[in-house]
Amino acid sequence: MSDITNAREAILNRIRAANATTSHSEYQAIEREYQQTASLDRETILKIFIDHLYEYDARISEAKADTLATAIADVMKSGNQKFAIVANDFPEQNLPPGFSWQRELESTTDQLNIAEGAISGCEVAIAHTGTIILKGARKLTLLPDRFLCVVYENQIVETVPEAIAALEQYKTEPLTFVSGPSATADIEMTRIRGVHGPRFLDVILVR
Repeated sequence: MSDITNAREAILNRIRAANATTSHSEYQAIEREYQQTASLDRETILKIFIDHLYEYDARISEAKADTLATAIADVMKSGNQKFAIVANDFPEQNLPPGFSWQRELESTTDQLNIAEGAISGCEVAIAHTGTIILKGARKLTLLPDRFLCVVYENQIVETVPEAIAALEQYKTEPLTFVSGPSATADIEMTRIRGVHGPRFLDVILVR
């Protein structure tokens, strides 16, 4: 085995050993004084989420369930896109006519790397942090230059603990956390976009 594999196994073995000696009652007794439930009304929660997205330089638009396809078409046109790779579980009926689509499952890494954009839904979003969480979709959110994510109003929670609780059903699956488009800064504090992910993030909030 490689040194990396050996190190990983050593860390996992220490975690397993620690868990084996920690009782359920000891775990339950750990103090949790941080906020774990929502304290704000829905409109305030949505406003905080949207404000964070704007701070992260994302572009936000709103739609209703019956206008979602039109909203996606508008986003595509604004970016001069005619093609996008779509998450495998994204509903076909929400894809507008007049564009070309390809499912992620049918796409190679090279195709993802040169794709005009990608489209996906999400599992949950966090108002406190402006974070969108997707099941899987790691390459889909890293390689294309543009990423469009559809977030439904009822998927937005106020706090991180609420989001983790909502993700319990996916605890054995890979999850991707997205907080704005990819951006970093060099030593002179020059902001550079697209270094380790999409340069552009579009979010359609479905109310």
